[in-house]
Amino acid sequence: MTKRQIAYLACTVTLVVSGMGAAAPTAAHRTVHRVKLGESIQKAVDAAKPGDTIVLSPGTYRESVRITTSNLTLRGSTVFPTVLVPGKAAAADTCAGAGHGVCVTGTADRPVEGVTVRSLTLQGFTKNGLWASRTDRLKVHRVTAEKNGTWGIALERSVRSVLTHNVARDNADAGLFVSNTTDTEAGAVDARGTVISHNRVSGNRIGVTVRRLRNLTVERNEATGNCAAVFVVGDESTPRAGAMTLRRNNIHDNSKHCPKTPRLPFLQGSGIVLTGAEETLVAENRIVDNVGASPLSGGIVLFKSFVGALNERNEIRDNVVLRNGSADLANRDTGKGNTFRGNTCGVSEPAGMC
Repeated sequence: MTKRQIAYLACTVTLVVSGMGAAAPTAAHRTVHRVKLGESIQKAVDAAKPGDTIVLSPGTYRESVRITTSNLTLRGSTVFPTVLVPGKAAAADTCAGAGHGVCVTGTADRPVEGVTVRSLTLQGFTKNGLWASRTDRLKVHRVTAEKNGTWGIALERSVRSVLTHNVARDNADAGLFVSNTTDTEAGAVDARGTVISHNRVSGNRIGVTVRRLRNLTVERNEATGNCAAVFVVGDESTPRAGAMTLRRNNIHDNSKHCPKTPRLPFLQGSGIVLTGAEETLVAENRIVDNVGASPLSGGIVLFKSFVGALNERNEIRDNVVLRNGSADLANRDTGKGNTFRGNTCGVSEPAGMC
C-alpha cells in the first residue's frame, strides 16, 4: 500500500469517527405522520417528536391545531387544497377556544423553535387563521388565510420568522400582522431579521401591519384591494419602532373604504403609512392608484402617531408613486430628519418633494 493510500484511509477513518459523535438528528430518526380526511390532526401533532413531519391529505378538516413542539412541519397537500375550518372545540382545546385555526405557541422560558407550516388554507375562524406567540425561526409558506375575524396570519413575541408566498385575503383586520406584544404596552422588540416576502394581501382592512418592531424586511409583496396596504406603527415607548426595510413591493388600487375605529379614522386609499417610526428605509416600491380622502390617504404617508410619537430619520427614496389621492408623497408630521429623494411622483404634501 502506498503512503498516499495510507494517508487517505487515515483521513477517512477520522471523518467517520468524528461524524459518529454528531448530535444532529438523521433522516432515520424522523417520522412522517400521514393524516387522512376524517382523522385527527391534533392527535398526530401530539404524537410527533422534534424533526417529524405531519402530512395532511386533501380535503376539509373541521378542527384547530396547536403546536408546542419544536422542529415540526405541518404540511397540507401540494396538489389539491387542504382546508381547515372551525369545528367543535373540546374543553381543553385552547387554540380553538380562542378562535384560531393553527396555533404555534411557546413560553417565555422555552420558545417553540424551527416550526414550519405550509400548503394549508385557514378559513373562517372567529379570531385568526394562524396565531404564533413566542416562536423562533417559524416558517409560514404557501398558506392561504381568508375570511378570518381579525388577522389572517399573526405573530407576536417572535423572532427570525419567515413569511413567504402566502395569500391573506378578506380578513377583518390585517392580512399579515407582526407585533411585539398584543396584550401589554411595551417598547419595540428586535425581530432579529424577520422576513415578509412574496406574499399577496387583498381585501383586508390593512394588508400588512408591523407594530412596535425593529430589524425586519418587508419586500416583494403585492397588496391590492385593501383599505390600507402597509402600516408601520410605533408609539412613545422605547426602544422605538423602526430600523427596518420596505422594498420593491407592488402596492396598487387599495381604495376600499373601512369605517373608523376607536384608534384610527376611517381608512381608504393608503399605500405605505409610517406612524411613530424611525430609521426606516422605504425604497424601490411601486405605489399607484390608491385613492381616498382619509387623513391617512396617500401613496407614502408620514403621520404623527395618535399618541403623539413622531417619525424621525426615515429615508424614502427611488419609489414610483403615482395617481394616489390625496397625494403621492405626504409628510403630515413634524418629526426631524426624514428625507425624500429620487422618487417618481406627481403631487406631494407639502409641495416640492416630487
